[in-house]
Amino acid sequence: MNFKSITQFLTAIGLGLGICSSNAQDASKVFETDVRPLFKTHCYRCHGATQQKGGLRLDLGYAPSSWSGDSGPVWVKNNSKESLLVQLLRGTHDSIEAMPYKKEPLAESEIQIVVNWIDQGAILPEGLTEDSNEHWAFVKPVKPEIPSVNQTSWPRNPIDFFILAKLEEQDLTPSEMAPARTLLRRLFLDLTGLPPSRKDLNTLGPQLSDDDYKDWVEDLLTSPHFGERWGRHWLDVARYADSNGYSIDGARSMWRYRDWVIDATNANMPFDQFTIEQIAGDMLPHATMEQVIATGFHRNTQINQEGGIDREQFRMESIFDRMATTGAAWLGITTGCAQCHDHKFDPMTQEEYYQMFAFFNNQDEPSIPAPTHEESMRLIAWEKEYNPLQAQLDQMNKELPDKVWQWEKFFDAKDTETAPEEIKAILEKLPTDRSEEDEKKLIEHYKKNQPDYVNINKKVEQLRRRRPRLTTAMVLKERTEERPTHLLVKGDFTRPSDRVKPGVPASLHPLETDGKPNRLDLANWLVSKENPLTARVVINRVWQKYFGTGIVETENDFGTQGTLPSHPELLDWLACEFMDSGWDLKHMHRLIVTSATYRQSSRIRKDLQEIDTRNLLLGRQNRLRMDSEIVRDVALHASGLLNQDIGGPSVHPPQPDGVMGLGQVQRSWRADEGESRYRRGMYTFFWRATPHPALSVFDSPDAFSTCTRRIRSNTPLQALTLLNDPAFHEMATHFSGLIQEQGGNDDAARIRFGFERCTARQPSSDELQQLLLFIQNQRQLAEKTDAAHKEKQVWLNVARVLLNLDETITRE
Repeated sequence: MNFKSITQFLTAIGLGLGICSSNAQDASKVFETDVRPLFKTHCYRCHGATQQKGGLRLDLGYAPSSWSGDSGPVWVKNNSKESLLVQLLRGTHDSIEAMPYKKEPLAESEIQIVVNWIDQGAILPEGLTEDSNEHWAFVKPVKPEIPSVNQTSWPRNPIDFFILAKLEEQDLTPSEMAPARTLLRRLFLDLTGLPPSRKDLNTLGPQLSDDDYKDWVEDLLTSPHFGERWGRHWLDVARYADSNGYSIDGARSMWRYRDWVIDATNANMPFDQFTIEQIAGDMLPHATMEQVIATGFHRNTQINQEGGIDREQFRMESIFDRMATTGAAWLGITTGCAQCHDHKFDPMTQEEYYQMFAFFNNQDEPSIPAPTHEESMRLIAWEKEYNPLQAQLDQMNKELPDKVWQWEKFFDAKDTETAPEEIKAILEKLPTDRSEEDEKKLIEHYKKNQPDYVNINKKVEQLRRRRPRLTTAMVLKERTEERPTHLLVKGDFTRPSDRVKPGVPASLHPLETDGKPNRLDLANWLVSKENPLTARVVINRVWQKYFGTGIVETENDFGTQGTLPSHPELLDWLACEFMDSGWDLKHMHRLIVTSATYRQSSRIRKDLQEIDTRNLLLGRQNRLRMDSEIVRDVALHASGLLNQDIGGPSVHPPQPDGVMGLGQVQRSWRADEGESRYRRGMYTFFWRATPHPALSVFDSPDAFSTCTRRIRSNTPLQALTLLNDPAFHEMATHFSGLIQEQGGNDDAARIRFGFERCTARQPSSDELQQLLLFIQNQRQLAEKTDAAHKEKQVWLNVARVLLNLDETITRE
């Protein structure tokens, strides 16, 4: 055989393009992974959403039922030679020019991808068929039947039937349940972001019974730390930060919104209400302060404080951000793509974009007093003392003109002699000749000489200076005078075009309103059960947190350019269950974590690796590096320093010197002392321009825009942070003392104690031996050091090693 290229050789043996499998599911993946990217790169510009030359549209979800253009069908299944598409790509058609038109032709290897796909039957991914002219995500979900499976003893709830059915299609079996301690640690970290205590672990036997496991689930769902863990996920979406952004990056007061999210999550506020209060809480009848605070969701936008800026420009930038965030958070579509022109791939015109834009274009952006309960109590106590004195002073002020007249009427020469010259001059004038300013000076002179009055006024001034300071909250407030909205030419705020009215995309369900559409109507529209997107998008993100990847991997793009669901029926079942439950998120959490799918071991299996390399079929659990805040929390927990208080102002734990000098404005960072120094990571004051390095190095979002999925990098800086960051070094110091005090009298016992605090399990014999050898080496290196200091240093280094273990910062 004489092959001219590796591609030709791999194609011939059926390996190069990944479609050698006779299994239809494998073949259908080829379109998603290989064929569609070619269409997107080379074809969509002329045969996509904005234009369809030759009557042909190739972007998925909107193709004609026969995938045909003016010249007939695009391809012939199982026959690439007779397929029009292949002829055009190779330039062999008799009357139609080669494609792409007047562009560089595709490489032969790229054409071969299309050839092989057609010859394999031109199989489309599940949910996208030739006779479908509407994208799956824009069709209202219908709850599917639960599939039948062969291994009926494995499923624990409906989720498992959907997962198992896909595995059985590939002749795969699910993994065994994770060990009891691994599973309990996983559950604790996923639901609360904190590991189980030693007391919790000691209640476990070798097996974790189903009843005991469900009891743990209920305990953790009702834990106040549940709101912290899952509230933090929502704060990523809300682009929460403690500063304004841009170059000046001034501090802002936003933590009352953060605490609202925690409280609402703990209270299991139905997600539809959770949405409505954040989008339009200020417009609800008799809105409470908490409902108004909830509108801080859309005040998390950046604020430019630089001099000389065009404020209208940055007000518009904030609304563009609100549009993008709303699209990603609830609809899972890239609304920003329609800011400058009609969306290239999804059914949203530029006019429809600005119709939605209009809902966010009619608000003022005030900061309001938002006192905590403690602040309110202090204010009440202050007012109880201040108000009577102020009332007395007001009455005295009211009576002053008459009293001055009586004083002037009866004073003698002595009174005149002791008065200042300025007052003498006024007194010499007739009352009718005195100016208003004269009268004021006369009254002030009289007051200064009335010790009752002086004493009360002094007390009032002292109390006024001691008035309790109240926390403020940044909120939205609907304007009474409507601000007009115009379509902006190419998205330029200086080029307004036609005026538009509030509205929603025609491709989705209609907006219901009793009058002129407003922001409250939009909020209700987002969580309408007629909305095909919101329930899918939200539950997909929840799934992503538990398994590392969503059922739709592109969790922020459910449009035609996003990936297709790995388990479309499961996604629709979950979405319908979510809505049918009354938008009960804790119900959905309970379903997921009690499933057999969730409880599987994360151990890698060769058979799964060969068939499902990325574990999209979930034949096992996924190991997940913890979020940046949880890395800190786990270390604080292990060290015994963790302060578990909920909510309150953001705090300042230690950080390396010089960080605050990296921004345009030089700021200081004074590390807190006492209990607040050891608060959970989510309470660390987050400067957008100069975020805490220990958060950034573990991939915390930058809060400049909405974040629906955190990346998980793996860099040497992470290990260096765990070893050398001042906060982690302090934790290691306390941890080493805890090991020596509570771990026992011999090295092995102490190692077991410390290892368990970090990983929730006992070390294996090999792990124990390696750590004992490490201790021996450390003692040899410190031979000349006095015994007490040597042992202190040895165990400090052991603590640093344990906190730096991959397993310590990983959810197994």
